[in-house]
Amino acid sequence: MKTYFRLLSFAKPIEKFAIPYIIFTVFSVIFSTLNLALLAPLLQTLFSGKQNAACTTAAVATPKPALFDIMGTFNYYVKYMIGNYGAWGALEFICGAIVISALFANLFRYLSQRTMENLRVHTLLNFRRAVFNNVMDLHLGYFSNERKGDIISKIASDVQVVQFSVTATLQVVFKEPLTLIVFMAMLFNMSAELTLYSLLVIPISAFVISLIVKRLKAQAIASQQTYGTMISYLDEALSGIKIIKAFNAVDFIKKRFNNENVKYSNITKSMARRQQLASPTSEFFGIVMVAGIVLFGGYMVLNNTSPLTAPVFITYIALFSQVMRPAKAISDSFSNIHSGIAAGERVLALIDEKPLIKDEPDATAITEFNEGIHFKDVSFAYGERTVLSHINLTVPKGKTIALVGPSGGGKSTLMDLIPRFMDPQSGAIFVDDKDIKHVTAGSLRALMGVVNQESVLFNDSIYNNIAFGKESATPAEVEAAARIANAHNFIEETEQGYQTNIGDRGTKLSGGQRQRICIARAVLSNPPIMLLDEATSALDTESEKLVQDALNNLMKNRTSLIIAHRLSTIQNADTIVVLENGKIVEQGNHQELINHNGLYRKLIDMQTFSAD
Repeated sequence: MKTYFRLLSFAKPIEKFAIPYIIFTVFSVIFSTLNLALLAPLLQTLFSGKQNAACTTAAVATPKPALFDIMGTFNYYVKYMIGNYGAWGALEFICGAIVISALFANLFRYLSQRTMENLRVHTLLNFRRAVFNNVMDLHLGYFSNERKGDIISKIASDVQVVQFSVTATLQVVFKEPLTLIVFMAMLFNMSAELTLYSLLVIPISAFVISLIVKRLKAQAIASQQTYGTMISYLDEALSGIKIIKAFNAVDFIKKRFNNENVKYSNITKSMARRQQLASPTSEFFGIVMVAGIVLFGGYMVLNNTSPLTAPVFITYIALFSQVMRPAKAISDSFSNIHSGIAAGERVLALIDEKPLIKDEPDATAITEFNEGIHFKDVSFAYGERTVLSHINLTVPKGKTIALVGPSGGGKSTLMDLIPRFMDPQSGAIFVDDKDIKHVTAGSLRALMGVVNQESVLFNDSIYNNIAFGKESATPAEVEAAARIANAHNFIEETEQGYQTNIGDRGTKLSGGQRQRICIARAVLSNPPIMLLDEATSALDTESEKLVQDALNNLMKNRTSLIIAHRLSTIQNADTIVVLENGKIVEQGNHQELINHNGLYRKLIDMQTFSAD
């Protein structure tokens, strides 16, 4: 129940929907019941024939029944109508009452369903917004340990299951029990003895159905986990289609996806069998009950051992047959509730995941960069594996600092610490004199532009990719940024210029073109600090030259921290920092490090030898 009430909290303000829904539902149930209750007077009128046409005096003499004697009241007025207006007049009146009652019953049913649909959509809106917002706030390390497809499955599929479960449960909790209570009240009013007899089979039906749906929650959890894995496989297959084909792994990928698909299908079939069995079971017991009532009640009517008349008995059977509809809806809802709760637990676990990187209560915004970035005895580790050890480094304002060294030396980790994509285990990083842990992450990242080795672009126009994150950018500013990035010329040559769609992850562009779009994006944000992570390492020679020229334009009058794979591109850096096994082993300009004849010289010689 705790999970359910948490899910229900996303429907706030629920009273906005609940109060109208309750009102509409009450009236809908009342008029729906009245339709069936009017069946008895209708039959009584038809059965009366000419023999009651002149019963005015007898009808008037009949005492008026008690307030809660519904059937007695109906019979009283039918006799009154027959006595005063004849059987035909009474029949006209009753048929008119049935039509009006049916009109109001369906009108209020429509209004209640519309209100419930508004609640469902409102709940879905809040729920999906909450889970997506929390995912976007999570630290980068979280995504390294989770399957992207599983996250997508929770946001898309599981949320959809939850919303129907919550609203369906609300209907079951209020509408169906209310309908059941009103019907049962009518039945007791007509014949308490017959109703008590009919109720004997309900506990048996409830017990059998509970056995059927018992394992549904466990199956629902397994189903949702399998579906998440299957979506992950799909995402990986679409993202890596080129590699899959290059390594002749198409059959392997098909088999892997199919195995998960078969597993998901088997679980779904098993769940469906249980869900579908609940409905026929409840219907069967309902028919057994109706048959028993016809047998028992018919015996009482035929032998005159009951005050029930034939019209009232037929109405009783009609009413009782309708009792099974809400009872059946309640039994069917148990399976949906299990699925919804299981899906809800998965999504709530994602909402409960807290970001490791968040602003301190005393965090302030930083708006200026005047002196430099300072690493003071900074250490970082992934679990038990130390990546950075006691780093002390200063990046002065306006200078270009290059990070070089063997793979796994800690270069990318050191750079990721600056915008607080993660926090060091010990030590501190300062921008000017401010510890970045006491600065708001948004204002800190606003000082920085990032260009990665992998060109991260979106399936949108070139214009929107350059203006990404800067909604106030003008076309003139976007074009100016593209010119600085050496991108304007090739953009103009595309089919629709700046409005050309670049496809998924920019696949319609070459590697060099994608990288220059990324550089233009960084230029447009005009940050004082640039973080460049091997921005040219994946490019051919011609593209590298164009991108390097763009980077040189980008770095003018800015503080730049560069991770370099090709050492020839950073020889003009003000300071080159050599990292090995998480420690700074050398530091100086190109010529100083060459003369030092250490690791940097060794790396230079290796690249020179490879080039030869």
